[in-house]
Order: sequence, then structure tokens, then C-alpha cells
Amino acid sequence: MEKAKVSVIQLFAMMFLFELGSALVVSLGSGAGKDSWLAIFLGMCGGVVLFLVYYFLFRQYPNLPFTGYARIIFGKYIGWVIGLLYTVYFLYAASRNLRDFSDLLLTSTMPVTPLLAINILMVLAICYVLYLGIEVVGRTAEVFIVTLLLFGVAGNFLVFVSGNIDFHNLQPLLENGWKPILVTAFPSITYFPFSEMFVFTMLLPYLNRPKLAKNVWLSALISSGLILSYTAALNVAVLSVEEVGRSTFPLLSTIGKVNLMEFLQRLDALVVYTFLITMFFKIAIFFYAAIIGMVDLFKLKNHQQIILPAGIIITFLSMMIASNFAEHIEEGQNITSFYIHIPLHIIIPLIMMVVAMIRNRFKHKAN
Repeated sequence: MEKAKVSVIQLFAMMFLFELGSALVVSLGSGAGKDSWLAIFLGMCGGVVLFLVYYFLFRQYPNLPFTGYARIIFGKYIGWVIGLLYTVYFLYAASRNLRDFSDLLLTSTMPVTPLLAINILMVLAICYVLYLGIEVVGRTAEVFIVTLLLFGVAGNFLVFVSGNIDFHNLQPLLENGWKPILVTAFPSITYFPFSEMFVFTMLLPYLNRPKLAKNVWLSALISSGLILSYTAALNVAVLSVEEVGRSTFPLLSTIGKVNLMEFLQRLDALVVYTFLITMFFKIAIFFYAAIIGMVDLFKLKNHQQIILPAGIIITFLSMMIASNFAEHIEEGQNITSFYIHIPLHIIIPLIMMVVAMIRNRFKHKAN
């Protein structure tokens, strides 16, 4: 791959924007009702536990992507197959997020635009940035995280001054006990969005100060988790738990209720723009991880030559993944979370950690 390095701030910006992704807009944690914010917070704690597994593996092989040290831990052939499995997963995850993005645009602002047209334009923009390299992605994230935070502060201020917030909608706490909260937090929210940060095991070798990887990852995970938890509470306070449960994109409805002096209205564009930024980086990072995997597994000399073909695959997959948005969401909740996230984000990394620990113990005894 390219001989590039990203700074601590750039990696934090990419992780933060990636983690918000589509989770900021969808009804995350709605299974816990009024306590969705608490379920997200607990899911974030589960994400921290998984991070410790990923970080342990990174510390053993700080100069290699995940596909590289999978071959060291499992052996040349089994490790290669596992690396290929993860590379295919990254392509699939990029296509799922691309479909999320295009479906929200169709629902909110562009109802008569062909789905394929939106997907192609998004993929072409991402291909261009990835062609320029990971450093350009990092610098772009640095710029956009500032605009995103400004929009977030402005949007929250307008929601508060509009007088639409009713904190009684959040009461009583633990109305239905701990069970729905725990069932929602573990495993659903732990898998989406927090375990998806596994993808950064492919990008950490580019960090110019590897010793700070732990601080950057944890700060990005916790800060984004707190924002998601706060957003869930805000949606319930403004809309009520019943309306959040019915809404596909509750944040759009929350910001849509802002009406100041019959002048400041229809601020949905703030949410759409925020979603555009976060999803751009989420798709781009999954896309780039797949490129790293292909280059590492097939020993390619130039990663730029496979960017456009990979983009075509992602576009095609995003169109074929489901016949409609309802089917797409159902697949994500019932299939992806259990049959993809559990083995790829939990079981295989845990096995790798155990094998690496055993090998380290034998090495110390040998020495």
C-alpha cells in the first residue's frame, strides 16, 4: 500500500465521523423505549470491551493490517482465507451503508431520483478521494468534523429555543425494567455501531504515533457514543416514544419541528447534510479497508488500479442487497447482526487473541 501516515487528530476525526454514520439518524435503541439513551450507553460500554480485544492484537503486530497478522496467527493458508472473508465483508458493509445513504436521500429530499444515480455519484466521489490517498481522507475528515460540530450546536440550539422539548416524555426511568434495555444494548447496539470500529484494525498501521492509538480509539468511541445517547434522548423528548418508534429517521422529524417566528422552518437540510458527511466517511473507510485487504492478500503493487473496479462492485451490491428499504432494514437487524457481526467482530478476534497469548507465553518460556 501507499507509504502514508495520518496524524492523531485525523484518525480521531475519521473514527468519530465513522461511528456516527447512519446511527445518528436511524431510531437506534428504539427497542428500549424511553430508555433508549441508556441502552446506547451500555452498548457503548460493550464496544469498549471489544476494543480491548482489537487493541491487544494491534499491539502484537503494530505494523500490519488485520489481514496480515491473521496469516501469522492462523498460518499461511487458513489466515489467507480468513483475510479474504474480511475483505468481502468490508465490501458488503460499504454497500450496505451506501444503500442506507441513498434510501434516506430518496425518503427526505429526492423522492423521484433514481437510486442508482445517487449511488454512482457517491461512489465516484469516494473513489476520487481514495485515489488521492489515506492522507487526503484524513485531512478532509479534519475539515468536515468542524462543520459537523457547528451544525450540531446550531441544530441543538434551535431545537431548545423552539420550545418543543418535553422532558416528561423521558419519564419514568426504567419504566419496563432492565430487561428491554439489556436485550437492546447486548447484542444489537454493541454490534451496530460500536463493533463496526473493528474496521480500523486495517488502518491503524498508518497512524504516525502508534503509542497513542489506544487514546484516540477510546476517545472517539466514547465521545461518539455519548452523542448518540444524547440524540436518542432528544428525539424521545421532542417526539415522544410512540412517534420515535414509528419514525424511520427520527432526527429528521425532530429538527423538522423547529419553527421560530414562522421564519426558521424546514431545517431538514441540516440533518441531510450531517448524514451526507458521516456516511461519506463510513463508506470510504469500509471501502479503503477492502482495498488494503485486496492489496495485502493478492500482493498487488498499485492499489489505485483496483479502486474503480471495487467501486463498481459496491454499487452493484448496494442495488442487489434488497428489493426495498424495509427488506434492507430487516436484513440488517436479523441477519447481519447475528450471522456476520458475531463471528467476524467477536468470535474470530477472540480466538486470535487467545492464540497470540499462548504463543507469547511459549516464546517467553523459550527465552
